[in-house]
Amino acid sequence: MIKKKKFAVLGGGSWATAIVKMLLVNQDHISWYMRNSDAIGFLKIQKHNPKYLTSVTFDTDKLALTDDLDTAVQAADILIFAIPSAFLDNELQKLTVSLKEKVIFSAIKGIVPETGLIVGEHFHDTYQIPFENIGVITGPCHAEEVALERLSYLTIACADQEKAKLVAENLSSHYIKTKISKDIIGTEYAAMLKNIYAIAAGIAHGLGYGDNFQSVLMSNAIREMKRYTKRIHKIDRNINESAYLGDLLVTGYSTFSRNRMFGNMIGKGYTVKSAQMEMRMIAEGYYAAKSAYTLKSTFEKKVKTPIIDAVHSILYEGKNAKKIFKALTNKLD
Repeated sequence: MIKKKKFAVLGGGSWATAIVKMLLVNQDHISWYMRNSDAIGFLKIQKHNPKYLTSVTFDTDKLALTDDLDTAVQAADILIFAIPSAFLDNELQKLTVSLKEKVIFSAIKGIVPETGLIVGEHFHDTYQIPFENIGVITGPCHAEEVALERLSYLTIACADQEKAKLVAENLSSHYIKTKISKDIIGTEYAAMLKNIYAIAAGIAHGLGYGDNFQSVLMSNAIREMKRYTKRIHKIDRNINESAYLGDLLVTGYSTFSRNRMFGNMIGKGYTVKSAQMEMRMIAEGYYAAKSAYTLKSTFEKKVKTPIIDAVHSILYEGKNAKKIFKALTNKLD
């Protein structure tokens, strides 16, 4: 069953590179779209991505590398998108072929700024992809640990459990354990929200708060996530499962977390612009903070989100991080 479907990975960053590595354990050949033609040329010769996870080497005979999005889409049945959410809409504008017959899995943990939607909803609303052909790949799993083949866990969510199972089988290996879920909306929103909370954890660290406060911050964050996802999509979900709590913890605490890194710089006094310029990678939580804050204003009933509010006020309202976090400490328990 594993080799009946053809896969394409779309994206050239660390997470896309990690997904290609995982798939090649079970697939003899996959298509890989990267927008940077120079990176493709380098990879063909040097056998590794020039900028991301450079320790991972590839058998390029198993890769159909292309900088043409149409070519990658046409070559595969299942498309795994790992393009940062800030750039997704712009990249999709290049498409001239239809996505309607494709199965799409998002490995993107963020909001599409142009529509304010999570990626699955964006594909559904903009490209009329039925929800049974849309899935989510979520952690807890850092690309850097995939490169090192450290034991990691993935949750694969899709309304069609057979499709979720197929993708899970293709990503599984001796160092990747997978489980499947039906909660496509909840897992994708949780993956977006945890990046905001990781920024908060980074800001706290940059301001000099210690482990004791960070543990309180994270315990409040998971409860805030539960309230938010319940208001978005009320189903029976266990917020303590790895796709929710586990992903939050690894993103909030890990030194590999780009969102924590971004928050840490803000806490140390960097402006938003200077922090973004210094980081090589996109901190998805920056865009998510605005979208999550804006979206909650549309809820029929208010939801208590002091951490999201605090991060939004620092990043988008220019408020002083030290003062905002001092006030936040009185709102947590």
